[in-house]
Amino acid sequence: MGGWYTVQVTARVDYAVRALAELAARQGGSATRTQLAEAQGIPSKFLEAILRDLRKAGLVVAHRGATGGYALAGSPDEITIADVVRAVDGPLAAVRGAAPESVEYQGAAAPLREVWIAVRASLRLVLEATTLADLVDGRLPTNVRSLLDGDDVYERR
Repeated sequence: MGGWYTVQVTARVDYAVRALAELAARQGGSATRTQLAEAQGIPSKFLEAILRDLRKAGLVVAHRGATGGYALAGSPDEITIADVVRAVDGPLAAVRGAAPESVEYQGAAAPLREVWIAVRASLRLVLEATTLADLVDGRLPTNVRSLLDGDDVYERR
């Protein structure tokens, strides 16, 4: 069992989405790293590196000076969770570090490539459909909300 990999949301992704949701929710639209860290309980030094990646990806802008801080580079209804994941962690799904479509399997395992591609497609269905505005407004897209309707979705397996 020890060699099987699971889809994991890293601390970097979790912190990045929370920080951007906090920015999206702020009336003034900007906040310092310290304000974001305190509001979301994120280690400030760790957040510094995350904000740098988000700035490089064009998701936030940094303002210097006495009223400096960070602001979203676009509208909260245009920034998806997938955008954030890709900015701080890279592609949504990889198989041993490679794109799922680039792996090849032999014999009975040959269809596994399509399984990994389907896993990536299912992640896209959720993460590309959900924006920062959806989080802040507390209204998940219908296709995402429908995934929560099963009796066992909150059970860990």
